[in-house]
Amino acid sequence: MTFYVENETENSFEFSAYEIAKQVGECVLSMEKCPYEVQVNLLLTDNDGIQEYNRNYRQIDAPTDVLSFPNLEYEEISDFEKAAGSEADCFDPESGELILGDIILSVDRVISQAEEYGHSIKREYAFLVAHSMLHLCGYDHMVPDEAVVMEEKQRTVLDMTGLTRDVQ
Repeated sequence: MTFYVENETENSFEFSAYEIAKQVGECVLSMEKCPYEVQVNLLLTDNDGIQEYNRNYRQIDAPTDVLSFPNLEYEEISDFEKAAGSEADCFDPESGELILGDIILSVDRVISQAEEYGHSIKREYAFLVAHSMLHLCGYDHMVPDEAVVMEEKQRTVLDMTGLTRDVQ
């Protein structure tokens, strides 16, 4: 798995954003039985930056914690087979990796939500990456039944990676 991480903020974490994103991303892809090597772009921005993306792409003029832009359209969650018929649109011609999509994450929100929820910044970051990776695999949480499934998967990923609420 290749994670391209770009930080356009002045802030940095006391852990490797790349290493945690890759660890969480690989766990999600393993759990979802993705048959391909995958590429994901992750942009770390601030509240103003994510508000601009939210306004431009979702017509919501407010900051949020994370935005996900899947490259695949799923008929069924984690059905990666559709990509096989769309090589030119879905695979990096140089690496052969499936381009799963893009994640935009507000570093400001990672920090404030970690404080609000009483856990570490690392755990909040891992949670938001897991959340977004599940979106990139076709999950959503717009209706209660979907939300329950997604929440359980997020919890499973954090447990499997050891990035639980008590991790500093």
